[in-house]
Amino acid sequence: MKKVLIQNIGMLATPKGTSAHRGEEQGKIEMLKDAWVLIEDGVIAKVGTGKPDAAGAEVIDAGGNLVTPGLVDAHTHLIFGGWRQNELGLKLHGASYLDIQNAGGGIQSTTNATRTATEEELAAKAEDALNEMLRFGTTTCEAKSGYGLATEHELKELRVIRDLNERHPIDLVATFMGAHLVPAEYKQNRDEYVRLVCEEMMPLVKEQGIAKFCDVFCEADTFTAEESRRILEAGLKYGLRPKIHADEIEAIGGSVLAGEIGAISAEHLIVCPPEGIASMAKGGVIACLLPATSFNLGAVFAPARDMVKAGVPVAMATDFNPGSCPCLNMQFVINLGCLKYKLTPEEVLTAVTLNGAAAIDMADKVGSVEAGKQGDLVIWNAPDLDYICYRVGSNLVKTVVKKGVVV
Repeated sequence: MKKVLIQNIGMLATPKGTSAHRGEEQGKIEMLKDAWVLIEDGVIAKVGTGKPDAAGAEVIDAGGNLVTPGLVDAHTHLIFGGWRQNELGLKLHGASYLDIQNAGGGIQSTTNATRTATEEELAAKAEDALNEMLRFGTTTCEAKSGYGLATEHELKELRVIRDLNERHPIDLVATFMGAHLVPAEYKQNRDEYVRLVCEEMMPLVKEQGIAKFCDVFCEADTFTAEESRRILEAGLKYGLRPKIHADEIEAIGGSVLAGEIGAISAEHLIVCPPEGIASMAKGGVIACLLPATSFNLGAVFAPARDMVKAGVPVAMATDFNPGSCPCLNMQFVINLGCLKYKLTPEEVLTAVTLNGAAAIDMADKVGSVEAGKQGDLVIWNAPDLDYICYRVGSNLVKTVVKKGVVV
């Protein structure tokens, strides 16, 4: 049995439990001074304070610094070909996200690049991104398909996620998102593309066991609420739990649908209306908010405080993608959670750890520092939780521990 002891922890800050925290509970975390964590064979065995028994253990000295759970990035579009830096100038001259998309840019542009890329090329690019995420403290990551938009290319993306999960330290959880956009070749026959997603892609995704969730972009000029319901209900038949991109640009019913269908999470929610918040609260939906996307688009920020008040669990993630949010730094997300959502540091920590883990059905394994969870921790160059929320623009990670191993 391999034992690893992390000792001399000045402050250990962590939520606790195996499910999402909501309302006042979101801000209730455990803070232990002069703490230590014992990890055995990659799993946390004990957490305590004072002088630990280090017999037989490899010792990691936290140096009197803050320790938290490893960060969970619960919403990324990790697998894609090309970049879209050319769109920056268009945005600066007033073009909207939908303007660019409707002119052949946006998701369709990335789809074209992804289709021409090999699995090896996609994997090498994604691995570089994962390495950078790890340096910023991310230890678990959701990754969506959705830039293939054809059966062979959607499956190609999901295979890349599977293969990366097998060899990279970061745990990856795959989401099938064939319904990211109606591709150019189906613009005049969108119903046929919806049929293709539901009746051809999904059975193969299930057969190959390469995704856990099904997501759909419910938005003006992409998929209507009715089409989104059809897609998500089809996903349920194939064992794919529903997620939904909702209310990013226009509120067309996505957040309401999320509550009605019992989605595990609704994501973006920038312009989520009160009826959407109420539906999510009733349906037990986790709100996965993406503040770096609002920042990058110059958009308003999601009504996070209203969601907390209504009892909707709030998670936060990067939305890493080549268009609307080329950001993979969860520390920036932490900063924006405080500065723009007005969440407290304690609420923010829960949002980027335990609630993020719950949004990808991993809260029984990661998202908190307590016995029985994986030994995923971050040692920070910081004395306390407030400090990492307060500092902007620096990488404050000192050491990342994944399953008891320094990575």
